[in-house]
Amino acid sequence: PVIPCVVSQWSVWSGCAEPCKTTYRVRRRHVIQEPRNGGEACPPLEERAGCVEYRTQQGTECKQSLIPALITTGGFGKARKKRAAADGNERAGYCVEFQLVAITPGCLHSHHSYTHWMQYLREGHTVCVECQHPALDTRSLHCYGDGSGSKKNQLLHWQAVGNPQCKGTWKRIRQLDTCSCPSVHSFLFI
Repeated sequence: PVIPCVVSQWSVWSGCAEPCKTTYRVRRRHVIQEPRNGGEACPPLEERAGCVEYRTQQGTECKQSLIPALITTGGFGKARKKRAAADGNERAGYCVEFQLVAITPGCLHSHHSYTHWMQYLREGHTVCVECQHPALDTRSLHCYGDGSGSKKNQLLHWQAVGNPQCKGTWKRIRQLDTCSCPSVHSFLFI
């Protein structure tokens, strides 16, 4: 008989591969039953996702200059808010408007469904990035990379989570204590 491949459930996500760097985390599954007699082949056994750890293995805070702002689509925040409300950890956030100065071509050449939001990143556009729990640091009450200590017109770096080829620079315009970001150009600090 035809026997398809059978794989286990995914493992939990690993920690970040390295602290204080934009890197990746991994989850794996293993083959329970190899395919036989022309059965369906096994799916991928490993997945990687963008990740950053803001503390060293000794527990000290990373130097901020090492870390660009990490962003993802604003739609990710809806699920994040539901989870935070369920734990009772919801804290008030804020938004920051930036003007995109430079964008790498890698933002336009991503064909995965989870990276389609990157097509809305265009040089010269103003984008709105929300800082919410858990990216909101409980001590500083800021998100990493929000540019809060930057000088006017200082170029700041950002990177899209999920596509290391998509990054660029922007200038901070202003902070908004009440978020009313337009849905298309709305992003989220990770």
